[in-house]
Amino acid sequence: MQTEPMMVGREASSMGTEAERDWDSYRQLLDLWARENMIKTQKLQVLLLANVLLATGVELAFAASTDAWPVFIYLIGFFVSLVWTFSIGRTVLFQDVWQVKLQDLAARHPGDPRFQLHDSRSALPRAKRLSRVLGAVPSKYYLLGAPMLFTLFWLYVLVGAF
Repeated sequence: MQTEPMMVGREASSMGTEAERDWDSYRQLLDLWARENMIKTQKLQVLLLANVLLATGVELAFAASTDAWPVFIYLIGFFVSLVWTFSIGRTVLFQDVWQVKLQDLAARHPGDPRFQLHDSRSALPRAKRLSRVLGAVPSKYYLLGAPMLFTLFWLYVLVGAF
């Protein structure tokens, strides 16, 4: 009967526990990263709704022929969109930070497939073509681009009002 040499002390306790601690951290980071997708989508939906309501407010203000109201609504549109740019930007930033931390943990355990869950590069070529075409633009670009465009639009309209 063969037995493996017994490890004692720090060597024994750090061998399995470091990988398990890293795995716990990896799972938590992956969960945080995944939950941000829903938050980003909700923020974008609220931004779109707010801008639709503001545009409706501009139309109603012109119908009421009050000079001050459209400018006030332009100003609100500018600030709401600017704040949304920063809000979505912060969400995207933390998602990027968590992605970097996931990659760092994966690099510490290259042979362990559990730490490769976040890496979808090898699976992308096998996805359906339409999905690859329509999903080719990373969400951070339109999530950050939409509020920036709204901000610039409202600023343009606001400056044009004077």
